[in-house]
Amino acid sequence: MTAAPSIGQIGGQTGIASGLDRTQSKESLKKAGEQFESVFTAMMLKSMRQAKLSDPLFDSKAIDTFRDMSDQKIVQEMATHTPLGIGKAMTDFLGRSQPDLNPAGATPEG
Repeated sequence: MTAAPSIGQIGGQTGIASGLDRTQSKESLKKAGEQFESVFTAMMLKSMRQAKLSDPLFDSKAIDTFRDMSDQKIVQEMATHTPLGIGKAMTDFLGRSQPDLNPAGATPEG
């Protein structure tokens, strides 16, 4: 009987890897926190855009697409340079529940 092949990391529309080892080092846990903050901020910004009170004269599919791409870049930069703090709170919470995190680059024993 042969072992099942490894799927590896899978990234979706959000760009978040779904590998199980992403919380095994402090650096990867921090990166996961930044990505979570980016997704959270994107959802918040999208909700704000849906509640807009704008002139329908300038609404079009092209403008909506451009605005979505622009918002995606903005939230990625915000998560990296000026975070809201929710990603750090999540990272701190997960770090407390896993006190024996491996240093970056180390592989878990098993």
